[in-house]
Amino acid sequence: MPGLRDSRADLPAALIAAGVLTLAGLLVGGAWLWLAPRADFRVTETDVVPVGAAPSNELFVADDGVLVLLLAGLGLVAGVAGWLWRRRRGAMLLAGLSTGALAAGVVAWQLGEWLAPGPTEEELGRVGATVTTGLDLGATAALAVGPFVAVLAYLVATALTARDDLGRDEPVAQLPPEGRLPLPPVPPPRPRS
Repeated sequence: MPGLRDSRADLPAALIAAGVLTLAGLLVGGAWLWLAPRADFRVTETDVVPVGAAPSNELFVADDGVLVLLLAGLGLVAGVAGWLWRRRRGAMLLAGLSTGALAAGVVAWQLGEWLAPGPTEEELGRVGATVTTGLDLGATAALAVGPFVAVLAYLVATALTARDDLGRDEPVAQLPPEGRLPLPPVPPPRPRS
C-alpha cells in the first residue's frame, strides 16, 4: 500500500514512542495524586462529617478534570515532540503516539487509584478516625483526551509544514549525463517485402 510503505522501518520509532509515553503515565499518575483535591472527614458515632469547611460538590468531578488536563498536556507534548523528533514521519509514528498516550492514561489512572484508595469499611467503622477521599475516575472517556490531543498536535504540525513528503526521501528520476532528456524508444524497422 502506498500510504504504508516503509512502515517496517518506522516500527522501532513507533514502539519507542509508545513505550516512553507509557512510562510517562507514571509521572502523570503521581501528578494527579498530588494535584487532585481531596477532602478529610471525621467518623462520628452517627455520621461522617467534614473536617473544616464542607467540601463543594465539584470536588467529586475535580478528579476527572485534573486528570483530563494532565493527559491533554501530555498529549500536546507528545504530539509536538514526536513531530520534531523524527525526520521521517508517517502513520506508524502517529499510531505509536496515540497508543502510548492511551496507555499513559490507563497507567496514570490505575496508579492514582492504587496510591489513593478511598476509605475502607473498617476505617469508616472506627469512631474518631479521620479518613480522606480517594482518587476516582468517574468518566473513563477522559482517557481518550491524551491520544486525541497527541494526534491533533501531530496533524496540525503536518498541515503547517512546507514539505509534502513528511521527510521521506522519494526516489528521483535520474537524468542522463549532460542534463539531456532521454530519447523516446524508436520502433524497430519494418521488414521490406
